[in-house]
Amino acid sequence: MNYRHGFHAGNHADVLKHLVLVSLLDALKKKDAPFFVVDTHAGRGRYDLAGLQASRTGEAKAGIRKLWSLAAGMPSPPPALARYLAAVAATQAGTPDSYPGSPLLVSQALRPQDRLAACELLPDEAAALKGVLAHDPRSHVHARDGYAALKALLPPRDGATRFARALVLIDPPYEAQDEEYPLITGAVADALQRFPQGIFAVWYPIKQRPSLHPFFRKVATLPVKSALAIELLVRPDDSPLRMNGSGMLLLNPPWQIEKDIEPALKPLAQAMGEAGASWRLTWLKQDKA
Repeated sequence: MNYRHGFHAGNHADVLKHLVLVSLLDALKKKDAPFFVVDTHAGRGRYDLAGLQASRTGEAKAGIRKLWSLAAGMPSPPPALARYLAAVAATQAGTPDSYPGSPLLVSQALRPQDRLAACELLPDEAAALKGVLAHDPRSHVHARDGYAALKALLPPRDGATRFARALVLIDPPYEAQDEEYPLITGAVADALQRFPQGIFAVWYPIKQRPSLHPFFRKVATLPVKSALAIELLVRPDDSPLRMNGSGMLLLNPPWQIEKDIEPALKPLAQAMGEAGASWRLTWLKQDKA
C-alpha cells in the first residue's frame, strides 16, 4: 500500500467525514456510559497543510480553507458545522496550518471513561501517530491491519472494563476501489457478529454512482437496524477520472443523527462545491420503531 493521506488532507472528503465523526462523538457523549472507538485506518494523526504533500495537490484550498473563509462570514452556522470547526481549531494550538486526522479529533473528544484504539498498518505513519497521541493514556495505537484488528478489538474492552457502546470508523484508501468493498462488508459482517450493537461509520468515494449500487445492496442485507448514507458532491457525478464527492455510511446510527447533520450539508456544498454541487441523505434501511 502506497497511499499517503498527506496529499489529500483537509479536502472536501475530509471535511464531510470529520463533520459526521464529530457529530457521532457528540451523540455518544449525551450519555454518561463509556464508549470505545476503533479507527481502522488511522493515518498519522496530524497533517501540515503548508507542507510539501498538501501543497503539491492544493486540495485543502478547495476544502477546509474555503470553508473557513465562508464560515468566518456566517453569523450563526448550523450547530454541527460550528462544533466541527471548533473541534478542528482546538487541535491547531501553535500549528495554524495543520489539519487533524480522525484519531486526533477522537482523542480530544474522549472523556476520562472513554477509549480509542487507532490502527495504522504503515510503520512510519503509525510511528507519527504514536507521537501525536503520546500525551493521551486513553488512546492506544496498534501498528497493524485494521480489518484484522477488529477481530481482536471487538467486543471492546480495556483491561477488566467492558464497553457496551462502540463506534467503528472505517476509512480505507480505496487504492483498488472495487476490491475494497468486499473487504469492508466482510469485516463489518464479522464485527456485527461480535458486537451487534456497534455503530459503524464507513467513508466511501463517489466517482460514478452506479459503481456503488452493488455495495449498497450488500449493505442492506447486513443485520443492522438502520443504514444511512450521507453524501456530498462538489461537482456533478459525471466524471470517472476524479472524485466528484464522497459519503459516510452509518450503520446503527444514533437516534435522529440525520437531523443534526443535514442543516450543515448546504453550507458545505456552497463553500467547497462547483456548479452542480449537491448533497443528500438516503436511508438504505430504516428502523421504524
